[in-house]
Amino acid sequence: MDILKFITAGSVDDGKSTLIGRLLYDSEAILLDQLEALHASNRKNDDGSIDLAILTDGLKAEREQGITIDVAYKYFETDKRKFIIADAPGHIQYTRNMVTGASNAALAIILIDARKGVVEQTTRHSFLVSLLQIPQVVVAVNKMDMVDYSEDVFKQIIADFKKLAAKVNLDNVTYIPVSALKGDNIVYPSSKMSWYLGDSLLQHLENVEITIDDSSAHARLPVQWVVRPQTDALHDYRGYAGRVSSGSFKVNDKVTVLPSGFSSTISKIEVYDKQPEEALAGMSVTVHLQDNIDISRGDIIVNSAGQPQLSNVIEADLCWMDTRPLDTSLTYLVQHNTKTIRCKIQEIIYKVNINTLEKDFDEEFKLNDIGRIVIKTAEPLAFDPYQVNKANGGAIIIDSRTNVTVGALMLRQSVE
Repeated sequence: MDILKFITAGSVDDGKSTLIGRLLYDSEAILLDQLEALHASNRKNDDGSIDLAILTDGLKAEREQGITIDVAYKYFETDKRKFIIADAPGHIQYTRNMVTGASNAALAIILIDARKGVVEQTTRHSFLVSLLQIPQVVVAVNKMDMVDYSEDVFKQIIADFKKLAAKVNLDNVTYIPVSALKGDNIVYPSSKMSWYLGDSLLQHLENVEITIDDSSAHARLPVQWVVRPQTDALHDYRGYAGRVSSGSFKVNDKVTVLPSGFSSTISKIEVYDKQPEEALAGMSVTVHLQDNIDISRGDIIVNSAGQPQLSNVIEADLCWMDTRPLDTSLTYLVQHNTKTIRCKIQEIIYKVNINTLEKDFDEEFKLNDIGRIVIKTAEPLAFDPYQVNKANGGAIIIDSRTNVTVGALMLRQSVE
């Protein structure tokens, strides 16, 4: 059974947590003790029904204020698929939280309040979804019960969002009218919107296609460990262990090790006590090569016919996550896959006003700012453009003084 990771994004009070609560409640994915705590809670909706948002409010401040601050992860499954939900905050001051929650998502649900339509924060969330290259998007037009389940309102919001989607380059968008509070079109189709002939939200989540990149051209294996038991029984054993981040490897594939550039051929693939002929993305494997090559942790094994870019001066999109502003005079650490090396921010090209999408050439990068920079690393990085291969195009920046992650990078291209 495959796993769909998805994130919810929307403005404050658009009903993200309520939607997830309804999804869990109506699909009977709530544990007995959670159900008891839910009924015992004194938080009620205006109509006296239980406030289902309680199911995702993990922090005390969230429960007290009725807002989402941190990313809450919830897990459930149906007969067709397993799900991991990231409930992300809508406030602009928690942009870094949304970026963190969305980084591994395969689908994003963007909530729009049917009464308000497309608003400034919708632009921000749509931009972030596009920036993070989330392949599938659902626009859930919520609170349809408050506009008398009007088809005209729904159609107008679709028209408005299509203009925004074209502006931020969002594809594969599905539109679903819902009421999280009442349960319309969340798990079961709504009888109050007979004009809508599509799937309910859960039906769509169960059936949406998850694209897995099994192309050998994108085969990438960051080396985590060089396995050399050096025992009498395994005197000549030399394996390279790691998790295939993207693409696929097969026995007899010609591969190249970067950054050294040495080439060899895969002689054997091991997974526990088995020896499969192929290793796919997400599999933790030990690979054996026909030739003895100097390989260490931080190197990356790639298919020789589809090599990534290799550079130490790289243009990248940056989301700054630290309360202290970016300091171009400091030396930071960049972690890309299993490789951690020193780097400097060589240039700030621009920041993006994520509410208007306009470029800002103010060079001070502060908490939650997003923009484009040029980074110079102490050694070359073997990377793919994030928009082509997310798994090998993402990296983080670490403050070497505190060991705190201060930025998320989407690598774009080498700079000559």
